[in-house]
Amino acid sequence: MPEQSWKESKVKVRVWAPVYATESVERVKKVVTNIFPDARLRFEEDKLTGDASLDKLQELLRKQKIRDSARTVLLNCKKGNKIEFDLNKQVAFVGKVNFGSSSLGSIHVSIETVNPDELIDWLASSSEVKHED
Repeated sequence: MPEQSWKESKVKVRVWAPVYATESVERVKKVVTNIFPDARLRFEEDKLTGDASLDKLQELLRKQKIRDSARTVLLNCKKGNKIEFDLNKQVAFVGKVNFGSSSLGSIHVSIETVNPDELIDWLASSSEVKHED
């Protein structure tokens, strides 16, 4: 069984992003799906909300070479079995990850898992490679 499938059974990921009067729902949907392409989004009360997986986020953290800083953020955002953080919507528009918000607001991410430390290890493993001689 692939590792991610195993993780999926133990992880619930919710994402939501405000849709301001100056934005189109479709444009905000594109921003969210740039980071969470499989998100099943619905529009309600001036925001898009839905469930997602973390595959693309993990891939982007690795490609952007920001695993160590992402790991620090995720560890600081961990409370019990939850990890909650914001991603910059403007940066997500171009398919990149930046933790925090912007003038356009944030993509809010809430992850519930039985083992948040294990999830953080998978999502943002340290870039330091340890070699045994």
